[in-house]
Amino acid sequence: MATKITMPRLSDTMTEGTVATWLKKVGDKVNEGDILAEIETDKATMEFESFNSGTLLHIGIQEGESAPVDSLLAIIGKEGEDISDLLAGGGSSSDKKEEPKAEEKTAEAPKEEAKEAPKSETAALPKGVVVVTMPRLSDTMTDGTVATWLKKVGDKVSEGDILAEIETDKATMEFESFNSGTLLHIGIQEGESAPVDSLLAIIGPEGTDISGVAENFKKGGAASAPAQEEKAEESKSESAESKEETVETVSDGRRIFISPLAKKIAEEKNINISQVKGTGENGRIVKSDIENFKPAAATSQAPASQETAAKPETSASAPAVKPFVPAGETYSEEIKNSQMRKVIAKRLSESKFTAPHYYLTIEVAMDGAMASRSTINALPDTKVSFNDMVIKACAMALKKHPKVNSQWKDDVTVIHHHVHIGVAVAVEDGLVVPVLKFADQLSLSQIGANVKDVAGRAKNKKLQPAEMEGSTFTVSNLGMFGITEFTSIINQPNSAILSVGAIVEKPVVRNGQIVVGNTMKVTLACDHRTVDGATGAEFLQTLRQYLENPVTMLA
Repeated sequence: MATKITMPRLSDTMTEGTVATWLKKVGDKVNEGDILAEIETDKATMEFESFNSGTLLHIGIQEGESAPVDSLLAIIGKEGEDISDLLAGGGSSSDKKEEPKAEEKTAEAPKEEAKEAPKSETAALPKGVVVVTMPRLSDTMTDGTVATWLKKVGDKVSEGDILAEIETDKATMEFESFNSGTLLHIGIQEGESAPVDSLLAIIGPEGTDISGVAENFKKGGAASAPAQEEKAEESKSESAESKEETVETVSDGRRIFISPLAKKIAEEKNINISQVKGTGENGRIVKSDIENFKPAAATSQAPASQETAAKPETSASAPAVKPFVPAGETYSEEIKNSQMRKVIAKRLSESKFTAPHYYLTIEVAMDGAMASRSTINALPDTKVSFNDMVIKACAMALKKHPKVNSQWKDDVTVIHHHVHIGVAVAVEDGLVVPVLKFADQLSLSQIGANVKDVAGRAKNKKLQPAEMEGSTFTVSNLGMFGITEFTSIINQPNSAILSVGAIVEKPVVRNGQIVVGNTMKVTLACDHRTVDGATGAEFLQTLRQYLENPVTMLA
C-alpha cells in the first residue's frame, strides 16, 4: 500500500524546503526511523526521518531543488507496486474508496450537489480573516500543547508578535504571528493539547462575525475558491511588504536583511544590527540571532558569566507552599504530563526494550586532570570544567574507536566518522540533549563555552530543535549532585552513552603505598547489537588514558 511523503514543515516559519542530500535512492529498502533525506529549511539543515517502511518507489524533489511545504517529496510502498495513480495526483491507496456503479453515480449526483452547496457557502472566510493552525515546530512533532497565551481575545496583533508559547516533544517554543489584526477566537486553551494543523486561533478585522468559521474548520471545511484567491493576493502583498520591511541599509552602504521581530527586539536592546551575523536564509537576521548576540565589549566577561550559568541552579525564592494534609489522612495529586515528558517516556521505553543494554564501569584517577584544570583555569578569561574534559576525552577516544560511534539499522550498521556529542541537560520538565557538532575539533575552552551556552538556553527553553539533533554519542553527568556511580538508558539512535559520577577523595594504593587520591567512576552503556564487550572495554581504556594524562589529548 503505497504512501505519499510530502515536504514537511520543519520550522515555524518554513514555507518551502530544499533537499540538500538524499540518503536513500529509488529501489532502496526503507525502515521506520531511517533518515530519508537532509532538508534545508529557513533556519537549519535537518535530517528527515521516515515514518513508514517499504521500498522507495519515487523521488519527487531532487537534490538541490526547492519546493513548498506539502509538495510531493517521495512515495514509499511495496516493491514493484503501481504508483501511477499517486503520481497523477491521487491519495494513498488506503484513501481510495470503491467506485460506485454508473447508475448509482447518476442517482446520487443531485443529492451530493445538494449537500455540497451549503458547505461551500459556509466555507468562505470573511474578508481579512485568517485561520491560524497548530504549527509543526519539530520534525517529529505530531501534537502540540499551548503552554501560555501571550494574547487574549480582543487584543490587537501585529505581524511578528508572539501569540503563544507552544510545547512540542522537544522544547517549548514561541509561536510568532505572520498576520496583523485582532485576535477573534482561541481554539486551544492553555494546557490543552491538539494535533498539528488543528485550529489554534482566528485573526481578522475587529468586530468581524466569525460565527460558523470555527465549526466549519472542525468539520473539515475549507475556504472557497474566491476566498482563497483573495487570501493569496493578500499574502502576496503582505510578503512583499515584509520583504521591504526586512531590508536595512547601514552607514557603510551595506544592505542587511532582518525580520521585523528581530528588528524590533534589536531596537529595544539598543543593538547595532551591523554587528550581528544572521543565520537565516541569505544571511537574514532572525530573532534568535538578536537574543544570542553578545557585544564585543562584553566578550571578555562572557566566560565568567557562562561558568556561573553551568553550575547547578539554586532557587533563591521560597519553596512552593505544600497543601495542608491532616495527620492520618491520605492525599494524592495528579500532574498533567507535558509533551516533553510523554516523548521522554516513549523514547526511553523504546530504547530500553529494543536495544540490548549492557554496562561497563571503570574508575579513573583524576589527580592529573585536577592539576591540568588548575593550570588551564589560571589563564586569563579561561574556565573549563571536568565535564568539558570528559567530553573532549570521549570525542578523541571515539575517533580511535569508531565502532562505538555507530548506529544500528536492520540491514546495516552505520559507523560515523564525525563526532557529534549530545550533552544531557536537566530542565524543569524533564531532559533535553543539545548536541556539540564536531566535538573532536573543538578546544577545551570552546567546548566549555558551548556547553554553558546551550545549557543556559535549554533551561530558558530557548533551544531550537535543530540544536538537539544528530548526536552520535551522549554524555550524562550527575557528579555535581554527589552521585558516585549510575547507569543511563541509551539515547537512540546512538549506540552508547557515558554516565559520569562525582570525583571522590579516598585512600588508593600507588606503588605499593596507601595514599590519598581522587577518583571518578564512569559507566558506559552499550547497545550489544553494535558494540561488543571488548570494543567497549578498549574505548574505556583509551578514555582513561586521556583523562589521567590530559596532555595526551594534544598529541
